[in-house]
Amino acid sequence: MNLAHKLKDPVFKTISEVAHNEGLETYVVGGYVRDILLKRPSKDIDFVCVGSGIELAKAVKKSLGGQYPLSVFKNFGTAMIKTDDLELEFVGARKESYQRDSRKPIVENGTLEDDQNRRDFAINAMAISLNKDSYGELVDPFGGVEDLKEKLIKTPLDPKTTFSDDPLRMMRAIRFASQLKFDIDADTFQGIIDMKDRIKIISQERIIVELNKIILSDEPSYGFKLLFYCGLLKEVFPELVALQGVDSIEDKSHKDNFYHTLQVLDNISQNTDSLWLRWAAIMHDIAKPATKRFNKKVGWTFHGHEDKGARMTPGIFRRLKLPMGESMRYVQKLVKLHLRPIALVKDEITDSAVRRLLFEAGDDIDDLMMLCRADITSKNNNKVKRYLQNFDKVESRMVAVEEKDKVRNFQPVITGQMIMSTFGLKPGKTIGDIKEALKEAVLEGKIRNEFDQAHEYMLELGREHGLNVVKPLR
Repeated sequence: MNLAHKLKDPVFKTISEVAHNEGLETYVVGGYVRDILLKRPSKDIDFVCVGSGIELAKAVKKSLGGQYPLSVFKNFGTAMIKTDDLELEFVGARKESYQRDSRKPIVENGTLEDDQNRRDFAINAMAISLNKDSYGELVDPFGGVEDLKEKLIKTPLDPKTTFSDDPLRMMRAIRFASQLKFDIDADTFQGIIDMKDRIKIISQERIIVELNKIILSDEPSYGFKLLFYCGLLKEVFPELVALQGVDSIEDKSHKDNFYHTLQVLDNISQNTDSLWLRWAAIMHDIAKPATKRFNKKVGWTFHGHEDKGARMTPGIFRRLKLPMGESMRYVQKLVKLHLRPIALVKDEITDSAVRRLLFEAGDDIDDLMMLCRADITSKNNNKVKRYLQNFDKVESRMVAVEEKDKVRNFQPVITGQMIMSTFGLKPGKTIGDIKEALKEAVLEGKIRNEFDQAHEYMLELGREHGLNVVKPLR
């Protein structure tokens, strides 16, 4: 098969000319070749040459006029050129051998065949020649084209060899299956089952990159089910596995919260590409195993799982090496609040309850409502329709209350400094008590967050605390 007509960018001809002049046998390899055949866009192009990839990159940079930056990674024997819209990576062909207890290979110079042998999957082991006498010819020693037709992920060598060499490839197999909607070859999947314990030698930083890519796929539940069935999920995210299963006592059962969580994740993924909103879907019921109780009258309960889940979130993020700043706090907030709109649906909606939810959710209220809608997974279509219609009512009420009271992210018009100045107080508990009472009065609708009403209420609170005005605000 000749794919010269697929190499449309002029950079391929340039590199072919440079490689010929340098006497370097050179190929396009890996993901770019796969994506050409899948007709997927790709801006990252890997080149392998029999010789020094760094020297080839230097010569290519010069041929391109020298205006593009060149990054050299001597420890890895690689170099990268970033053009206006492409990332070109160059490496010398190599063969690798591993010792049993190490993930670091012994690397030697090799042939194209050696380089293809060390690739993770057959669909990523294809190469296109840039050599003058065979320009555009596809080199496909492991049947990658056929695997693409069959939508199959398969290792080029024995799966145990491939996964032992770099156990992260087990995560990558599932990631590619999830992204491409491919199956995993039976022997390859069995290899993952057999080698799953070896994932322990991989750094958490590398694992979370693959997990996040699974989460960002179109139907992430597929990847999570594969992770679950092969046993990798228990190794990397045991809290999620703990959700799986159904307990029954006296003919009373609860739903399988693992599969429910995956359904919520798929539901929300239809409406957002936000990684952190998808993480909120994953985490929303994470504390149900810890809060599960059986009551003879009502059956199974999970009281307080939203608060417990919010408290668990920082520890899980820290262990998984997810960012501990704003993203974690966002997920934590949505986990904590995810039952609140449902409670509003069940009860008669009061302005006070709506104000509190708007205040606590702030700018994340729309994301919270998206999570709540995704959380309705009943198989009873009438029940789902009824819940969603009730959410419509809640959202309409939110709009009305926000227009009237402006409580989303509101800042009290009376500050702590004003309170101290009015009553001649130093910082202390009384200031906090008055500020909290002012906030509560706004949320309860006793006063509007306007200066005149808030000032009058502050003076009333001061009298209740036995305080005298020493410096009026006006």
